[in-house]
Amino acid sequence: MSLTRRQVASAALAAVPLTIAATGTAQAGGRRSTLYIAGDSTAAQKYADAAPETGWGMAFPFFLHKGRLVANHAVNGRSSKSFVDEGRLDVILAAIRPGDFLLVQFAHNDEKVTDPARYTEPWTTYQDYLRLYVDGARARGARPVLVTPVERRRFDVGGNAVPSHGDYPAAMRALAEEEGVALLDVQALSLGLWQELGVEGTKAYFNWTATEQDNTHFNPPGAIAVARLVARELLRTRVLAPRDVVRLDDDIPTSWITWPEAADAAGA
Repeated sequence: MSLTRRQVASAALAAVPLTIAATGTAQAGGRRSTLYIAGDSTAAQKYADAAPETGWGMAFPFFLHKGRLVANHAVNGRSSKSFVDEGRLDVILAAIRPGDFLLVQFAHNDEKVTDPARYTEPWTTYQDYLRLYVDGARARGARPVLVTPVERRRFDVGGNAVPSHGDYPAAMRALAEEEGVALLDVQALSLGLWQELGVEGTKAYFNWTATEQDNTHFNPPGAIAVARLVARELLRTRVLAPRDVVRLDDDIPTSWITWPEAADAAGA
């Protein structure tokens, strides 16, 4: 399915006010580079009707210097395939400019074997679709960055955090090496963090409420923790310089997280 022209315009507008609100008004005397996020619900902007569910992309700007803008195009339920098929990558590629960055995190929905609209096979179609993001960014002078999928909250009977993404992280790592693309290994880092926090401690990072026990999506502390991992990896891999990141070791108040009304954010 392809987006209509109106849907494409709405998607582009939806990312702009969130970027400006999170990072401030553009400075005069030069264009600031933008970090675009292509991904699924674990990174996506959430709105008032979904609170306290929080995508890590909502907390990501807190760790970036004001000279770095964020355009979060991640959308609930999308895979590397459906994001492309719906025209959402086209929206990003129409806006991205030389010197910008494209962070790509998919797998949660690529794993849905029974859904042909979203399913990809790790070592073939998943890598094929990821190459579209890599090649598209490079063709426009932007830098692609692959981000392994953040882990779900899953423990075995012995209290050990266990991986849930099968071969998808390994397939992304292999593609990153083959294509010479920077890789942020958030899957491995988040698995380690969940192990450190333990079975009970991780509940405070996921969207556990009085009516819901969600082991995939985050609340504000979880989104902040994962965004911190992303920012640290961008620094470690030298995608960003030390001057580009802030607050890596600071406590971030959860009150900084806000959920706009969906109609306002979509410009409709």
